[in-house]
Amino acid sequence: MADEEQPDPNYLQIPDENVSTPSSPATARSDCSITPLTPSASPRVEVRPRMACPFSVVVAIDFGTTSSGYAFSFTEDSEAIHMMKRWEGGDPGVANQKSPTCLLLTPELRFHSFGFAARDFYHDLDPEEAQHWLYFDKFKMKIHSTSDLTMETELEAVNGRKVRAIEVFAHALRFFREHALKEVKDQSSSVLEGEEIRWVITVPAVWRQPAKQFMREAAYMAGLVSPDCPEQLLIALEPEAASIYCRKLRLHQVLDLSVQPITNGPDLDGSRGFDSSFRQAREQLRRSRHSRTFLVESGTGELWSELQTGDRYVVADCGGGTVDLTVHQIEQPQGTLKELYKASGGPYGAVGVDLAFEAMLCQIFGEDFIQSFKAKRPAAWVDLMIAFEARKRTASPGRANALNISLPFSFIDYYKRHRGHSVEAALRRSNMKIVKWSSQGMLRLTQEAMNELFQPTISNIVKHIEELMLKPEVHGVRFLFLVGGFAESPMLQKSVQRALGRACRIIIPHDVGLTILKGAVLFGLDPTVVRVRRCPLTYGVGVLNRFLDGRHPRDKLLIKDGREWCTDIFDRFISVDQSVALGEVVRRSYTPARAGQRKIIVNIYCSATDDVTYISDPGVRKCGTVTLDLPEPLPPLGAVGGAGAERREIRATMQFGDTEIKVTAVDVMSNRSVRASIDFLSN
Repeated sequence: MADEEQPDPNYLQIPDENVSTPSSPATARSDCSITPLTPSASPRVEVRPRMACPFSVVVAIDFGTTSSGYAFSFTEDSEAIHMMKRWEGGDPGVANQKSPTCLLLTPELRFHSFGFAARDFYHDLDPEEAQHWLYFDKFKMKIHSTSDLTMETELEAVNGRKVRAIEVFAHALRFFREHALKEVKDQSSSVLEGEEIRWVITVPAVWRQPAKQFMREAAYMAGLVSPDCPEQLLIALEPEAASIYCRKLRLHQVLDLSVQPITNGPDLDGSRGFDSSFRQAREQLRRSRHSRTFLVESGTGELWSELQTGDRYVVADCGGGTVDLTVHQIEQPQGTLKELYKASGGPYGAVGVDLAFEAMLCQIFGEDFIQSFKAKRPAAWVDLMIAFEARKRTASPGRANALNISLPFSFIDYYKRHRGHSVEAALRRSNMKIVKWSSQGMLRLTQEAMNELFQPTISNIVKHIEELMLKPEVHGVRFLFLVGGFAESPMLQKSVQRALGRACRIIIPHDVGLTILKGAVLFGLDPTVVRVRRCPLTYGVGVLNRFLDGRHPRDKLLIKDGREWCTDIFDRFISVDQSVALGEVVRRSYTPARAGQRKIIVNIYCSATDDVTYISDPGVRKCGTVTLDLPEPLPPLGAVGGAGAERREIRATMQFGDTEIKVTAVDVMSNRSVRASIDFLSN
């Protein structure tokens, strides 16, 4: 089939305005303005050996939905990972080695503060004044949920005002840059230049390419690195980073849920043994918190000594916004990792519990009141959600007594003025038996109420893991690693233990909330540790090929200079779930549309399936463009007339084995590299 569809090698001019078939799709658009000069080829491997890190220090930023932080390591002492300093502020009893992902802008749209400082300052503002300030909380979810993400995508602050999302993210990254650089310089005996630092930013593995590019653009805007030195910034996939760190774990650094007995008798749900183990793990974590420097194994940890070449394991990254699953196989003796199944997951993070709580409040007090309260008393609403967050962390399956959540006085007062009766009366009228009222001004959530809030999100997580385990590629999994902030929840741990504890060993690192951050540092020190990845989508470009009567539909016919062409052909680069080794490339050649042209724009398309023939097929969407800026052409030796110039060849190489798709291009005529970039944000 590939041979049949190759264009005439002597035909190098690209169809443009001179189209003689009115029904041709090309008359209305320029999606297919190139003809490949080379046949579709399978990826070829250019093995990249592990190289010494050319940077002096690696700084990783774990940009989470609910909390964020940074860590760093000096390459000359790569077994020591330094965590950031404790933040000022914070909640009693809650570890504050990471900061809440919330940001505050002044009414004039200038950066004011981030994290605890932003949250506390906003909380202390006068209610009338607070309405003019822009407070952003859990804003990372917008990047995941927006299907047409661009540089102009906006975020809505709590007060309803909107700002470009890229500016909000850049403010946050600039904040981390300034804090991290100060701390790195405090610990470094030598003067560090900007180019000596490698930055790593974590993103969910299920994020599409536009979202990854968005984070890179925000990092450029924040001044982390220059667009002229893109290799100085790495995008790390969150479950992959966790997997890299889990390779280093020693036995005393993990909680193994699968060995906990599920007994009969009085302790029907096994919560006593479970809670006891959880308390021991928490105590050990608490004791280790005085130190901000973690030492990691130079090789692989004790846990990995049980694994043999070919053994598989799943990492479930349960974060605030998303749950991300990745399946890895360890390659002994070098300890590199191979991805066995494309990353999967969805918006099943801990935020789902917060949304369920908000829905419960709407059910009790009325959706119109809750929306009005959020708009008129934004700081008090944030205060209420902070109170819920603190209590949410203490919820556990074996808990007998109710959880008390303090309602802000302004909530109680505003409700009485808005509705004309008390909060207590609203609870009675709602007939919601699982939520009680305390005369001390608190909602009392029974165990049944907490189950109702947690279970929809937890059920989605468990179902997703169970479905993944049924895939042939995942058969025979030895370990399931639970990581991410939500993995600290005893409610989630217990549900996963019940559903999967007999199928595989369930391992939770003691410092579960910092696992991704530490792994991101290790990834920055050696990006070649993940040797094989799976492609999440099918990628290709739209091209023209010779029209074959009876094979191609007539509505794809385009006639140019008496020749018949089929437009909208999908020229596949790589297929969904295809295994791609680090350094694997696909190489193609294209030609400019016109002699003297200074730029080629190639449209990239993607599909969740491999069953694609045309770019107009269902499920195929344009996801980006490759822009090739061409230098002034050099006339070929001995060329007479313009024929030589017409055959100008641009050889493009696309690399899929890294966390981001990269492209390079060479102008064959002059043997000069041409600047090539993929723009996934050009919708």
